Formats: sequence, C-alpha cells, structure tokens
Amino acid sequence: MGKYKLRRFAENEHFKHLIQPDIAEVLNQKHRLFSKWNAQFFEKEQPLVLELGCGKGEYTLGLARNFPEKNFLGIDIKGARLWRGAKTVEDEKISNAGFLRTRIEFIDSFFAPSEIDELWITFPDPQLKERRAKKRLTAPGFLNKYNQFLKPDGIIHLKTDSKELYDFTLDVIRQNKLEIIDQTENLYETHAGNPILAIQTHYEQLFRGKGKNITYLQFRLNRPAPFQWEAPDESN
Repeated sequence: MGKYKLRRFAENEHFKHLIQPDIAEVLNQKHRLFSKWNAQFFEKEQPLVLELGCGKGEYTLGLARNFPEKNFLGIDIKGARLWRGAKTVEDEKISNAGFLRTRIEFIDSFFAPSEIDELWITFPDPQLKERRAKKRLTAPGFLNKYNQFLKPDGIIHLKTDSKELYDFTLDVIRQNKLEIIDQTENLYETHAGNPILAIQTHYEQLFRGKGKNITYLQFRLNRPAPFQWEAPDESN
C-alpha cells in the first residue's frame, strides 16, 4: 500500500464528518446512528439525501453547496477516495455534507423507515455480466433495501454512462410498474443548463472525454416491496 494511502487512512480517523464503522457494528444489528443522522451527525433537522458509490464525493458536495436546506451523505467503501470528500468538507466548512464508509449491502443497518428523502446513484459499477445482475445497485434486492428507509414515494436518481445499466433499470421499473419522473439517453443534449444534473464526478468527466453519452433516470418507489425482475427471454 502506498504511503499516500496510509496517510489518508490515518487522516480519515480524525474527520468529524466521516463515519467508518467496523463490520461488527452493523452485521445483523443497527448502527448507533440508525434514525439519528440529522439529530446527532448533522445536528440539524433537514431532508436527508444519500449518494451511493460517491467516490471522491463530487456529487455529494455539489448538491450540498446548491441546497443548504438539505443534508447530504455520500456512501462508498473506498477510504482513499472518501478522504478527498471529507477533506473538502473540513476545508470549506460545509455543514450539510458528510460521508459514510461501508458496503452498500449493509445499508439497511444505518437508516430507519422514512429517514431518507432521496437517493442518488452516480456512475456505479454496471456489473455487466448477467450472473452479476443481482449486484447492480438498481436490482430488486437493493430496491427492497432502499424501500425500507426511503420516505413514501421516495425518489431515486440514476446517472450513468452505461446504456446496459440504464436499460436494465428501465426494465426493472416497468416490470414493477414504478413511476418514471424523468428519463434521457443523452443528458447533455436534452437537459443542457440544468445546474444539478450538470454536476460532474471524476468518472463522468472521463466518460464524456471519451465521447460517451450520459444517461439519466429519475423514478419513485411508489408501491410496496418486494420488487422483482425476470430476465427477458432472448430465445424468441
């Protein structure tokens, strides 16, 4: 492991707005901040928004700057990446942004029913192999988890360069009769000038530099779980 990573991991231990629980703290039990994020972490009662797979936190920070009346929490497992976001929060004294280091598989150990208002999924690993479909962050197993803590009719945003993940998510939405609020296969052609959707992550800049279209979906979990998905029969 490089010296810079070791240095960042050491600094991460001291950031007030970065939570790094041990697996033992969340395995088959609720984390100590369960239902208490606004009261004990942000110390202000405001709508709470999550970003999953936040990387360096560019989107979490961009949203926090644009919406001081909301709290934003970025989630990722990569500590060296989260260091950048947490350092920016400290340097700029951004009071409505924070970060959580954990695997998304454990996410239902952190948030109480109706604790979260919105959820952003920005440029996740599309898990393109069919046998890994359950690992996609918009797969029914994950939607069932999100449904446990999103408010009724909670909104999910998906921003990705992967047309395959976009199409898969559309299929999940349609099979479960979920409400689509907005969709586009070419974000910067159809939504030019939207300051929220114009926030770019590190990976988005790379993908756009390669000429890839950016897709966007906004939808609601507007019915009770469980959500399901059946792979299309391609033999016909």
